[in-house]
Amino acid sequence: MAFLELKSLNIQIGGKQLCQDLNLRIERNECWGLLGKNGVGKTTLLHSILGVHEADSGEILIDGECSTTLSRQQMASKVGILFQQGIDELPATVMETVMLGRFPHAQSLLRDDPKDVAIARHALAAFELSTLADREVATLSGGERQRLSLAMLLSQAPDLFLLDEPSNHLDVAFQVKLLSILTEKISNSAAGVLMASHDINLTARFCDKVLLLIDGNTFLAGSREEILTEENLSRAYDCPIKSISQQGIRLFYPQ
Repeated sequence: MAFLELKSLNIQIGGKQLCQDLNLRIERNECWGLLGKNGVGKTTLLHSILGVHEADSGEILIDGECSTTLSRQQMASKVGILFQQGIDELPATVMETVMLGRFPHAQSLLRDDPKDVAIARHALAAFELSTLADREVATLSGGERQRLSLAMLLSQAPDLFLLDEPSNHLDVAFQVKLLSILTEKISNSAAGVLMASHDINLTARFCDKVLLLIDGNTFLAGSREEILTEENLSRAYDCPIKSISQQGIRLFYPQ
């Protein structure tokens, strides 16, 4: 059984058709990239899967259950999202913020479980934030806040990670580190990832499969090798996209 299944999904926003009859299956241990030009509906699709935006028709199944039948806590224990705008200036410390990720799993609202604290500290360490644990979120840089958002998502430990432009505000080293951590997480916990990105090359490096949104009526879904071609990408981005291969690595660039 696929962990996430979209059946004949139709989504409109402001009278604009973003996807029509979209069918997609994401199994555990799969990392999917979500590509397409600005305004094609990548963020709205992620929000629809989470239930933030209501689809016009079709079904969204989470682990075999209709998403509309799941409580908020059930949904949060299964699906986690990194929003594009990241964390606002919360009146909280870094440690208090990353602990929010453990809320769907909390056994008590009166005290923190030592296991939850350990998971949160591990997430901070993974993104090199341990020394900032007592800092106020408002004092962090944009890159540090993005890493904190990712650490909170990691501590949430969902079965499906929805990522909306996860490389925002991150330097090249942390972009690679982020996706390496998530790849390891998928392997170790049988989780899945659906990552919306503008970076074709980052997607090509880390994602096994790709959903390419072309317009409100057309999409392509399949293996990385099948979808990431010069022809498909040029059609999706309305400009010539070429590629070069060197030492087994294929890079795409606009012409």
